Amino acid sequence: MPRVVVHVMPKPEILDPQGKAVAAALPRLGFEGIGSVRQGKRFELEVDGEVTDEVLASLREAASTLLSNPVIEDVVAIDVEDSGSLERALDAGAEEQA
Repeated sequence: MPRVVVHVMPKPEILDPQGKAVAAALPRLGFEGIGSVRQGKRFELEVDGEVTDEVLASLREAASTLLSNPVIEDVVAIDVEDSGSLERALDAGAEEQA
């Protein structure tokens, strides 16, 4: 069964207190050299049947209206995992620039 993974991140201008807390804790735990951390969300959706262009369009709409808060978050990627392989279905940064 194919799996679609949706990655959601806070918009760059939105403060990320959880990311800041993780970034502050890393050096105290011995992890050096990390400048900043942003914490996001990952959704894994198992799809019945084949992942077609229509299915991806529907998932893009669900990601932008239900899985993310479009006021403060961006859908940064939608990945399709099928039989162990991974295909990038949406790179939001490239799509927005096009």
